[in-house]
Amino acid sequence: MTDQTSSLGFVLHDVARLLGRRFGQLAGHLGLTGSQWRAVAYLSKNEGTNQACLADMLEIEPITLVRMLDRLEQRGLIERRVDPNDRRAWRLFLKEEARPLLEAIAPFGEATRAEALDGVDAEERNRLMATLTLMKSNLLAASQAPLVEKEARHG
Repeated sequence: MTDQTSSLGFVLHDVARLLGRRFGQLAGHLGLTGSQWRAVAYLSKNEGTNQACLADMLEIEPITLVRMLDRLEQRGLIERRVDPNDRRAWRLFLKEEARPLLEAIAPFGEATRAEALDGVDAEERNRLMATLTLMKSNLLAASQAPLVEKEARHG
């Protein structure tokens, strides 16, 4: 039996958590929490998305996202616009004030990655990214397959 704390899921979770913690240590003086940075970063690549989709991307509850967006809006970093197809929904956009912050955090992201990958040569880095990308694809495909099909393969 495998030690639970050394299983793939635990190690991946710990690495992700520690990456976030280290990034927060380096970029904390810029005044946003790690969750707020993630929201701004995801929004920068998905402008015009609605709140429900952004909550899904961030894997947080919509009510948690609403509070976070309220704070980001108060800081002048994002804006909500009424969805032209659904007046009850909001589309999210970065304001120009957010763009310099995104540029300012880039070096901290690079420094965090460099620290995490210290001692890992270029070939191993490429192999790691290819493996993680394949794992992500596999899990996305598996999670979208009908449950009956999954049970048949493993039953």
